[in-house]
Amino acid sequence: MVANAPFPGAPLPDTRPGGTPLRVALVGYGLAGSVFHAPLIAATEGLVLDTVVTANEERRAEARAAYPDLRFAASPDELWERADELDLVVIASPNKTHVSLATAALEAGLPVVVDKPIAGTAAEARELAALAEERGLLLSVFQNRRWDNDFRTLAALIADGELGEVQRFESRFERWRPQLKGGWRESGDPEEIGGLLYDLGSHVVDQALVLFGPAVRVYAESDVRRPGAAADDDTFIAITHANGVRSHLYVSATTAQLGPRFRVLGSTAGYVKYGLDPQEAALREGRRPGAAGGEPWGEEVETLWGRIGSGESPLTGGGTPVRTLPGAYPAYYAAVTAAIRGTGENPVTALQAAAALDVLEAARRSAREGVTVTLPGHLPHEEQPAP
Repeated sequence: MVANAPFPGAPLPDTRPGGTPLRVALVGYGLAGSVFHAPLIAATEGLVLDTVVTANEERRAEARAAYPDLRFAASPDELWERADELDLVVIASPNKTHVSLATAALEAGLPVVVDKPIAGTAAEARELAALAEERGLLLSVFQNRRWDNDFRTLAALIADGELGEVQRFESRFERWRPQLKGGWRESGDPEEIGGLLYDLGSHVVDQALVLFGPAVRVYAESDVRRPGAAADDDTFIAITHANGVRSHLYVSATTAQLGPRFRVLGSTAGYVKYGLDPQEAALREGRRPGAAGGEPWGEEVETLWGRIGSGESPLTGGGTPVRTLPGAYPAYYAAVTAAIRGTGENPVTALQAAAALDVLEAARRSAREGVTVTLPGHLPHEEQPAP
């Protein structure tokens, strides 16, 4: 069920010797850069973290302590001036900078990974995809939640027919954060592309589209619950897929009692899974994939396994436990490395990200206007509006 299309355009031939690691520049060393990208890049065979772009001295000291051989740049412009010394640029800076920095990197002749969301609009994402195709360069989007343990497990169950025909997919990415943390992610300024719809919503929508294909209708409710908040912190999205599956997606920072991460209902059985993938917590704690003597990466304790069955709640003992497959964030950068060398496919294309942005834009409109939004390009032929 989980298939990745090749990225637009053919990759440029990799002229570096096969044993020579690809040199990576990381733009930004905040949460995304320091917790996710830098550790995963450093743990990937065939990649070396060469340069971090940050002018913040505290962040430089933190990065230098973790990666002693690092070089630093104060601004992205320094990277474009020495593009011939690099093989990949990873953009982990604030959302509003993603489009301009990705454009500059591609124009400098460098393959690019962009943290989600790749852009504020689907049109911008498609423009970036067209530029990457024109230049023959990889442009990939860091949708790491495709490699969550629960998502991998669910995809396998669906592929094996264990649920029959899936009818409803419920996905919750909920947190209890009644106090504001501050920063651009909670800003109400549209230019910042903040709020949970574009933050956690990027993940749950992407997962739904990967599992069940194109969306044809979108309905959403979006609220600002916390005093002093300026961006959405409690949002619900309902998607009707072209194949008839209905996805109900919840993202929230104000959930005092957390629901199941997944509740998936099929014609013969259902699957319910509580708890979040452990990889983010492990990375925040300083654990690293492949560390000598470390615990197996991405493994989950048996008490958190989901259950599959029918006719009874898993909370009252219904169903059978299903071993959760290990989470596999390292697989993303391994796939990026193979794609750059021309031996594999882009794990997440800009066009796939654009399809998710179509849904996010429709959800924002739906919540604002109180309407259900139709995405005509994906309707069955008999439902297409007359020209």
